[in-house]
Amino acid sequence: MEKIRTIIIDDESLARDLVKSYLSNIDQVEILGEYSDGFQGLKAINELNPDLIFLDVQMPKLTGFELLELLDKPYNIVFTTAYNEYAIKAFEHNAVDYLLKPFSQERFADAISKAISRLENQAEKSNIIEKLKEHEDNNKEELNRIVVKSRNKIYIIAVDDIRYFEAQDDYVMIYTKKGHHLKQKTMKYFETHLNPKEFCRIHRSYLIRIEEISKLEPYEKDSWMLILKSGEKLKVSKNGYKLLKQQLGF
Repeated sequence: MEKIRTIIIDDESLARDLVKSYLSNIDQVEILGEYSDGFQGLKAINELNPDLIFLDVQMPKLTGFELLELLDKPYNIVFTTAYNEYAIKAFEHNAVDYLLKPFSQERFADAISKAISRLENQAEKSNIIEKLKEHEDNNKEELNRIVVKSRNKIYIIAVDDIRYFEAQDDYVMIYTKKGHHLKQKTMKYFETHLNPKEFCRIHRSYLIRIEEISKLEPYEKDSWMLILKSGEKLKVSKNGYKLLKQQLGF
């Protein structure tokens, strides 16, 4: 088997040094580089196409899970973190392994063995991206920001800056106070993961921030039109009208 080409992504220099120290005793592995934040790591993954990635979960700017969401194809990931609450989430992403800091050389060697086994048997290699999407669609964690990749730029959108969402086939257009961004997600995902006291699904095509509402007007028979503070007009379905009544208390 050819050497396993790997990179290390961790904001802590001591953690990176530990991984490098353990890898120095393993002839099958070649270190391509080390990176201190998710943005540098993402660029390195796209340029180097490594066989294996040691990835910290909690990092400034871009977390490990947010980085995974921006990948265009599956990679073999060994998560490294000081927080055990991410273990289940990591394995649901089809991670090779999950190392809880501080980890021993013996435990590290076990993770490498798992990586070698997976690389040798490509038939067992699952699509991490699909697993990530499936997990995110099923868990109930409330969003506080959304990461969007557009061409060569990455945008981190605070939920507080979002005005409304619009469904567009397999994508959702996110309208913010500064512009709009297209994200490959479902409206159901955003409806499930946003605070229901702040957002309301007024139509199968629209999910709006309640405080953006200016007024509600009759449109056609048994239908309504929502006027936003910006002056934009959005259709309201029967079910959306019921939800609005409940949330606005009228």
